[in-house]
Amino acid sequence: MTPRTEGRTMHSPPHQHGHSPNGTAQHGHDHSRTPHQARSVALHRAAVTELLAPLLAQGRTETLALGDALGKGLAHDVPAPLSLPPFANSQMDGFAVTSADLPDGGAELRVVDPVPAGAVPAALDRGTAAPIMTGAMLPAGADAVVPVERAVPDRFPAPGEPNTVWLPATAAGTFVRSAGSDIAVGERALAAGTFLGPAQLGLLAALGIAEVTVRRPLTVLLATTGDEVLEPGQPLPAGKIYDSNGTLLESAMRQAGLAVVRTAIASDRPEELRALLRSHAGAVDLMVTTGGVSKGAYEVVRQAMEGQAAEFLHVAMQPGGPQGIGTFDGVPFLGFPGNPVSCLVSFEMFLRPVLAELFGSPAPRIPVRARLGHSLSSPEHKHQVRRGTLQGDGTVRLEGGESSHLMHALAGSNALVHVPAGVSALAEGDEVEVWML
Repeated sequence: MTPRTEGRTMHSPPHQHGHSPNGTAQHGHDHSRTPHQARSVALHRAAVTELLAPLLAQGRTETLALGDALGKGLAHDVPAPLSLPPFANSQMDGFAVTSADLPDGGAELRVVDPVPAGAVPAALDRGTAAPIMTGAMLPAGADAVVPVERAVPDRFPAPGEPNTVWLPATAAGTFVRSAGSDIAVGERALAAGTFLGPAQLGLLAALGIAEVTVRRPLTVLLATTGDEVLEPGQPLPAGKIYDSNGTLLESAMRQAGLAVVRTAIASDRPEELRALLRSHAGAVDLMVTTGGVSKGAYEVVRQAMEGQAAEFLHVAMQPGGPQGIGTFDGVPFLGFPGNPVSCLVSFEMFLRPVLAELFGSPAPRIPVRARLGHSLSSPEHKHQVRRGTLQGDGTVRLEGGESSHLMHALAGSNALVHVPAGVSALAEGDEVEVWML
């Protein structure tokens, strides 16, 4: 946790802003933005997308057994190798019949051998009814199922009992799951980029697919910075604070399916941070730093990025305005602010949704609408992200204030509450967009 001024700076030379060392366009630089304008949330997210999109084109895939693919993103479309259900079957325990044998008023039919699940039944003769179990294959000639509770008597006959049953009139197709009614052979079962949760893996298993090709997760170098921060568990001298950003972001990243390489806390000496980043550059896909991106006198990340294709700018968002983006020795780089709420909001607003869009993992946050439990104010020209608790009655209660250091309020929240740019005040009962955490 490295508290920094929530300010702005453009640190790298103008010719590097938005360009790689070879002069090609990089990370969606907004050339219409003057030095004193903030970039919108949407434009910065697009810049992060452009920064990471080349990783998608590198064919970074692996084939896993279904049990190991949970939480991954599907690499390719999967067509259905068979229909589901693969054959017409009964939806109920009942009697398989030919609907034409049951006119208005019903009829008495002769009971033939039962059809258990997993068996291939004989064809059904006219004027007969076959006891059938749920999921069992429908006999040829049958086109409907009458639930056993509608029969007279309302049970299956035991061996030696009279082998007739009265059944009511029943339309064709009643309680029958037709072949391919869920999905037909050849149809697309899952699209590339689908997040593989339990339901998606269950579908693949139902289709007889035992392994699946997924997008390999990114490996991220996470470096927290600041001479004032210490690892938890050490004695805390005056003027020092414990690092929460490392644990906060590492947990969020791992929860999002990333492989995280976490460094020791980097000092405020630029040459040491450069050496630290360079020592990992060949082994990671992305570098993320926290702290050192504002306009203070000791902004180590800005200083360490001298000569790199990186820029430091302000996004019209509260908290989390100061941001860094670009490359370090050719490796994609994102610099998040040092205050803990700011760095988590930055991850949730920029990195997490881009990962979901490009790689199919993690699952995207689903926006829901909620009513404010009380009024709020917001900077009109910024997208404000507040922390809150969505309650059972559909209202959201804000937790803590606007400040970006309020970890206790963050820990007591289950949602991010969004107040878009252009809105300066909302009243109790007004609707807001909420992302569940």
